[in-house]
Amino acid sequence: MNTEDTAYGDTNLPWCVSSYSTGSGGECVEVALTAGGVHVRDSKRVAQGGPVLKVGSAAWSALLEAM
Repeated sequence: MNTEDTAYGDTNLPWCVSSYSTGSGGECVEVALTAGGVHVRDSKRVAQGGPVLKVGSAAWSALLEAM
């Protein structure tokens, strides 16, 4: 697991918002699935340029299965 050096608000990534998020936004976990893995960010931190966490597909699957 590592933090990605990609810009936090990278519009080239296909960001998706959690289906459990509130309708007004701003309290979301966003993910972007790519061939290189899964990128995760906190929507509350987009404007501040917060970090992006990048994990491999196997690690992401293990996390989801454990939840």
